[in-house]
Amino acid sequence: MAKTPAAPVPADVPDQATSGGKGRATPTRAEQEAARKRPLVADTKEAKARAKAELAAQREKARIGMAAGEDKYLPIRDKGPQRKFVRDFIDSGWHLGEAVMPAMVLVILATFIPVPAVQYYSFIGLWIFILFVIGDMVLTSIRVKQAARKKFGAERTEKGLGWYGAMRIIQMRFMRLPKPQVKRGQHPV
Repeated sequence: MAKTPAAPVPADVPDQATSGGKGRATPTRAEQEAARKRPLVADTKEAKARAKAELAAQREKARIGMAAGEDKYLPIRDKGPQRKFVRDFIDSGWHLGEAVMPAMVLVILATFIPVPAVQYYSFIGLWIFILFVIGDMVLTSIRVKQAARKKFGAERTEKGLGWYGAMRIIQMRFMRLPKPQVKRGQHPV
């Protein structure tokens, strides 16, 4: 067969590369398979180091988010507006429970003093202090529940807010997680 000359293309018809065509040749099957081939388990040192660095970055981001009180990073026990209200309510005041650990350290140091009366009275003093702390926990629990009912309504208040608040007051302020978001004396609204 004889070749027939191609018909001239008018100047106003764009070619395929500029009119939205892909502008490159279709890869062969062998090329596509070669591009997809990779090991199932990355065993290179670089891949392991990269994965370890990414995991460390995610953990650090979660740790910072939890300390800042971001709801997305909090454990289930700390999530929600009512729990945040209780944390702020507790963190805004002074509580005897914050001094339990230092008091116990003092009693331990007092046991090294070779005077039996000092050892005896330090233990008695610690137990009296613990009774005052328990009283503070009970009163604070009642106050937390009343404040939550007043703010959120009696029928919508979560269970366990009093216990949550009581457990928070026996932690030293700088050790609390999430970190306190309010200053002492700055009561939540």
